[in-house]
Formats: sequence, C-alpha cells, structure tokens
Amino acid sequence: MATQQVVRDVTDADFQSAVIEQSRTKPVVVDFWAPWCGPCRILGPVIERVAEQFADSVVVAKLNVDENPAASTQYRVQGIPAVKAFRDGRVVSEFTGALPEPNVRQFFEALLPSATDQAVSAAEAMLAGGDEAGAEQAYRDVLAQQADNRGAVLGLASLLAKRAAYDEAMSLLDRLPPDRQVKVLRHRIFLERYASKHQNEDLAGEAAAAPNDPRAHYRYGLLLASQERYEEALEELLASVRLNRSWEDGAARKGMLAIFELLGMDAPLTREYQRKLENVLF
Repeated sequence: MATQQVVRDVTDADFQSAVIEQSRTKPVVVDFWAPWCGPCRILGPVIERVAEQFADSVVVAKLNVDENPAASTQYRVQGIPAVKAFRDGRVVSEFTGALPEPNVRQFFEALLPSATDQAVSAAEAMLAGGDEAGAEQAYRDVLAQQADNRGAVLGLASLLAKRAAYDEAMSLLDRLPPDRQVKVLRHRIFLERYASKHQNEDLAGEAAAAPNDPRAHYRYGLLLASQERYEEALEELLASVRLNRSWEDGAARKGMLAIFELLGMDAPLTREYQRKLENVLF
C-alpha cells in the first residue's frame, strides 16, 4: 500500500527526529489528521498518491492529533486536515482542508529544490569527494546570490573552522537564526580555538594543584571538552560550579550547557549531569 511505502506515521515522541531534523536534509510534509474527520479521509488518499510521485524529493508523514496533542498544539493546528511543510526545522508552507489533487501537487512542487539548493548539494558532493577548494568556491558562489542560504553558510563555516579561520566562520554563522545546529558549530569553533590558544599550558596540572580554584577547573574542563572527553569535562565544570557558581557570570554552568547541546538533550550523559547541576544550583 502507498501508506506503507511513502507515508509514515509520526508521534509526539519522534516528531523532533522524524520531522524537524529530517527537514534539514529534505522537505517534510506532515498531514495532521484524526480518524473521525471526514475531510481527512478525503484528503488522505490524495496525499498518498501525490507522495508517491515525489517520493525521491519529499518526505511525507501523518500525525494523529487525538493521540499526539503536543505537536499539534505547538504548531497551532486549529482545524483538520492541516498540512504543513517543514524545511530546515521550520514551517515554510501550509494549507487547511481537503484540497483537490492538482492543488496538492502544486503544494509539493513548490517544495522542490531551487537552483541554489542544487548548487549547495553539488558543493556537498565536492566536499564528500575530497575537493575542498571546489566546495568552498561553490559555497561562496551561492552566498554571493543568497547571503543567508543555510546550507552554504553551514558548509563554508565548517570548512573555514577546519583550517582555523575562526573569525570568518563565526561571522558567517551570524547570518543564521541560532538553532541547535548553528549553536553546536559555534561551540565546536569556540572549543577548537580554546584548545589551540592553550595547547602549551598544563591545564590538568593547574587543576590538580589548585583544587579549590573554580578558574582552574573551568579551564581544564574546556580543554577536556575540546578533546571530546565530555564526562571528564562535565566533572571539572561541575566542580567549578560547586566552588563558585557565579564565577565569571556563571561561566562553568554555561560551559556545561554548551556540552549538553553538543551531546543532545536526550543523551544519557546530558540527563545525568543536568540532574547533578540542578542539585548544586537548587
């Protein structure tokens, strides 16, 4: 059946991964519906037929609003069927009601990649093939036409960070809203820059020699985080918070929050140290 092939059911539990995160690579169309809704039963088969035609380019999902009230409330679904298209984590197009099939097809067609989207995909392919110079030029060409193109900004910023051109990378990221992907890249750049600046210092020895100094634990914690030794980093930063939670305007606490974002808020280590941090703070 078409539903099994190209239309998947999503829930409140997996909406973030199945819709929001997925929409960063392909547009995702979500049909908000309920079994008792007559127009939903009319639109559903239409969505399925059109979904088959766009299966290579658009992800299609259905969400039962009765069983999953959180997502429908968050996205202000007031009448069903409600169809919303997501790209880069946000709603970019929507309609309500059972539209005729030609109108639904037009809705999908409007989501197909633009010329700049295709150029970004070409740059990503160059990068995957090892052509960093070609990818950089392709990203810059896109940004010359569309300065805030998300894919080009993130791609070029990552390339620049890789060769330690941190200032330009951070300046590029200023063009985008501070969502999780942007924040994670900012955190990584900060940590790489920090590690480079302090590479000739014995921060581990400093922390060992000054166990009651929040600054020493903070500095060593950041170094550990730059090495992706996150559990050890969180221990050092938590020690700094315990010693003086307000030191440098809560720098150690902010460092822990940055690591939580790097790990993801659902990561077991994040949940563990969120509890530990709350116990210290409250």
